[in-house]
Amino acid sequence: MKLYFALLPAAFAFLTACQPEPAPGPVLFDPSPRCGADRLQSLIGQHVGSLSDLRFDQPLRVIHPGMAVTMDYRPDRLNIEVDGDGIITRVWCA
Repeated sequence: MKLYFALLPAAFAFLTACQPEPAPGPVLFDPSPRCGADRLQSLIGQHVGSLSDLRFDQPLRVIHPGMAVTMDYRPDRLNIEVDGDGIITRVWCA
């Protein structure tokens, strides 16, 4: 009987070592845009052809009418929406 009591702490230590790690905490959402759209609002009203003279350091997506786009959120991606005449109507991050 004494042997069982002697093995009890070792068994307890073994069982606690096998416990899974706690789940990571929630990921905090950062809603602040990081694509620079705030500095490019002057593009609204210009023709989409004017973009060829510019250089962009971030991912860029030009969205034409009826074009299918993904709904994933990427705060570093610059989105430029144009109308049927090729005029830029909206500039935002997503």
